[in-house]
Parts: sequence; structure tokens; C-alpha cells
Amino acid sequence: MARQQGLKILRVISGQAKGHPLRAVPGNGTRPTTDKVKEALFSMIGPYFDEEERVLDLFAGSGGLGIEALSRGAGSAVFVDSSPQSVDVVRRNLESTKLAGKASVYRNDARRALKVLEKSGLPFDLIFLDPPYAMKDCNAILTEIAQRGLAADSAIAVVEHHPDVSYPEAFEGFIRTRCAKYGEIAVSIYRYEPNQEAPAGTTMETTEEANKR
Repeated sequence: MARQQGLKILRVISGQAKGHPLRAVPGNGTRPTTDKVKEALFSMIGPYFDEEERVLDLFAGSGGLGIEALSRGAGSAVFVDSSPQSVDVVRRNLESTKLAGKASVYRNDARRALKVLEKSGLPFDLIFLDPPYAMKDCNAILTEIAQRGLAADSAIAVVEHHPDVSYPEAFEGFIRTRCAKYGEIAVSIYRYEPNQEAPAGTTMETTEEANKR
């Protein structure tokens, strides 16, 4: 998901499309992941991927997270957003970064999209959830993703949320491995290990601690 930030330019941080500017969704209804947070995030989950990895960007906004993963080597990505403006921006960004051939873009509600994607029988290795901050049930959405067979074993799931919102350390096979705070943005990272016991809990890092990583 993404919020227009004045004249600030969003860009691809690394990989095939490194440095390429990305369009933001017009208006104030979306909140783009800033370059600073995106760089820190991908240093934690990557930094690079391989051609066999499939990506789901479920609340795509401008598509910045999924596009970054494709640029860093992921083989394919599915982008979903309910906003026609967002879908248009994602398609434009994919075309301009020359990554459209590795992507599918759908305008749909997140949960309806999961029902459609289940029919493919193809699980995802990297899952991005960056919904509007009013939505506080990403754990329920991840649970549905797993129940529909859309999470590969050892898949990584990234949830962006307000730092005042707390998600469980473990649920339905998802185990939180990192949780970092960057000002008004918090990032919780989970690994899907349905047959593994959850380890000791993780702690929320402050902005300063996260930036040292």
C-alpha cells in the first residue's frame, strides 16, 4: 500500500531496475513504503532472490515492494489491489521497469483474490501485506493464505503496520523472526514453518536499533 509524499521520488533500490523511479498513487489514500524502510526491509529478507521464487503483493498500492523483489531476482509476482488507480499505477511501474513480463496484476478485494488464486494451486515464497492502517487483522489474512495452500514451506511474510498495533509472535505455522520500528512504520517479518515449534519471542526494535542492522 502506499501515501503520496509530496514531491518525494520513490525508486527501485537494487537489482535489474536499480535506480528507476516509480510512480506513486495519486491522493492521500495510500502510503508508499519509503526508500529507507524498503532498503532496510530487503536487507533483512533477501537481499536477492532466485527465479523459482513467487511473490504475492496483496495490497499493492504502487507495487513498490513486489517490483523491488522482481528487480532483485524473484521469478514472478502477483499484484492485487481493490483500487483502479492503484492497479493502473502498478501496471505503469511494471512497464517502465521492464518487469511486466514477470507479473500479473488484478483489481480485486484481498480475500476474494485469495479464493481465485487458490485455484492455481501455486504457493508463494514471499508475501507482502501493507494494508491501510485501519486494517489490523493481517494475521487472519495470513492464516487464510496458509489454509488455501498459498504459502510455501519456509515462505517469508512481511506485514507493515502502525507501531501501536501488535501482532502475535506465532500463529497457524507463522513464526515471527523480526519486528522493527521506523518512525510511524513498523515491520513484522514471519516465516511459515507449519511443522516447527515457535522459538522464544522476538522484541520490537527502535528506529535507531533497526537502522544499525
